[in-house]
Parts: sequence; structure tokens; C-alpha cells
Amino acid sequence: MAKHMARDLERLQRSVLRMAGTVEDAIFSATNALHDRDPALAAKVIAGDAEIDRFENDVQEECLKILALHQPVAVDLRRVSTVLLITTDLERMGDLAVAIAERAQTVRCPPCPEVLDRMRQMTTRALTMVRTSLDAFVRLDAAAAKAVIRMDDEVDGDNDAIIQDLLLDMKRGPDRIEAGISLFSAVRHIERIADHATNIAEVVIYLIQGEQIRHRPEALQRG
Repeated sequence: MAKHMARDLERLQRSVLRMAGTVEDAIFSATNALHDRDPALAAKVIAGDAEIDRFENDVQEECLKILALHQPVAVDLRRVSTVLLITTDLERMGDLAVAIAERAQTVRCPPCPEVLDRMRQMTTRALTMVRTSLDAFVRLDAAAAKAVIRMDDEVDGDNDAIIQDLLLDMKRGPDRIEAGISLFSAVRHIERIADHATNIAEVVIYLIQGEQIRHRPEALQRG
């Protein structure tokens, strides 16, 4: 039984990592579509959301089968619970990528290039958080997971600075407002992606240490 459960847990981990790769691609493509004003690429991201939804359903079904067949306890139970939570965050990231792609389809006039460049840097930071949180899950690396949580403050700083730049740009004239509103929405979506990466990092710490650190900054300081 233990051997079969180990096999099923390994397959479960591969499934969630495939889902994560698809979500990362969607985020990257959505922000590129916005930067390059590429409606075809944006449409591809939107169409791909169905695949992410299928991933979520398949992974959650695998989790439920493991719970029913093997009745895991202790760290194995935490692992299955962690995967259930991770897939939820990944699916929501996929939804946010779609929302960014939809903004890319609505931008008509050339948006502020300086803001777009800063948004690309912010996206790179957010995607680094996503990858690092998942690497921490694979390697059972609590220190890496805590580093992700600390990085969220940097993305929040990016968000605040870009929004201020957008407000200044929209004051230049009415022709700037439509693009500014679309970019304002997109930057908030990127900030939410980073929040979901933080959620993943927090459940990874729970998996490794058996300790809930959400809303407990003193626990983070101990690592």
C-alpha cells in the first residue's frame, strides 16, 4: 500500500507541475500581448483557460482518489492538502492571465511605454515568485518559500509606483484615459498573481513544518 501511495503522490506532483507550467506560459503571453498590443496572442491566452480549468479538475480528482484509497496521515495528508490548495491558486492565476489578455484586446491608443516597461519588470518579479514557490514545494525548501513571501513587498511597491505613473500619464489628456484604465486594471491583476504565489509559499511552509504562518509575521521572522 505504501508503495502504491508513493507512486500516486509522485504522479500527483507531476500533474500539478504541468498545470503550473501552463499557467506560467499564460501569464507571460498575456503580458506580452498587452505590451505588444497583440490581439491574436491575447485571444490564444483566453482560449487556453479551458485547459487550465481541466488541469484543476483532474488534479483535484487525483487528490480525492488518494484520500479515499490510501487514507494518508501526517506529512502525506499535508502533501495532498497542499496540492489541493496550490491548484486553486494556480487556477486563479490563470483567470488573472485571461483578465490581462482581455485588457490587451481593449487597448487601442499607444499606452505609456515607460509604464509598460515597468509592468514587464513587475511581471518578471511575480513570475519569479511563482517559480520559486513551486521549486520550494518540489525541494521542500522552507527558506525559499519564506523568500517568496518577502518578495511580495517588492511587487506591492511596483504596483504603487506604476499606478502613480498611470495617474500622471492620464492627466496628460483625455486620449490617454482609455489605455490608462486598462493598464491600471492589468497591473492590479499582476499584483494579485504575486499574492497567489505568496499563498503557495505559505502552504509549502505548512507542508514542511506543519505550521500555519498566514497572518503571523512573527513566524516568518523565525526563518
